[in-house]
Amino acid sequence: MTSNDAHPFSFERVDYADPRAVSLRATMDEEMNARYSVDGEPIEALTLAALAVHPEDVRATVLVIDHDGTPIGHAVLRILRGDWEVKRVIVTGDQRGRGVGSALMLELENIARAEGAARLILQTGDRQPEAVALYEKIGYTPIPLYEPYATAIPFSLCFEKSLR
Repeated sequence: MTSNDAHPFSFERVDYADPRAVSLRATMDEEMNARYSVDGEPIEALTLAALAVHPEDVRATVLVIDHDGTPIGHAVLRILRGDWEVKRVIVTGDQRGRGVGSALMLELENIARAEGAARLILQTGDRQPEAVALYEKIGYTPIPLYEPYATAIPFSLCFEKSLR
């Protein structure tokens, strides 16, 4: 576990299957289903397939742990066709506004940079203005949609950040 003295929380690298990580991803899925389902219909299979993360592609799963041991954030770094991609970023609703998301993204950048990554890429949706605002605030710039999102989720917004 690593800690940053500027924040009353720490980071812990865990296995993708860690039960706390699985729980936070389930919370994210509930929130995204509420934002993106149309008339209560489930999200389409093509969209779900594009969003899927295969554990063999994961290079790091990071939890943010609050001062009392509660997991309050989560993100994954995976390799997608040679690029380092940020996936499954969530900060629990009651913890937003504390700088958790910015600190988590910086932790991911540090991990990827240490592994030799030249840049990070990510995809988010058009109904996640908070995510877009965070990414832009910390230096991510828009890029063209890339696969699998260009085909499966045309309302995606994609970003990159150079790590050099």
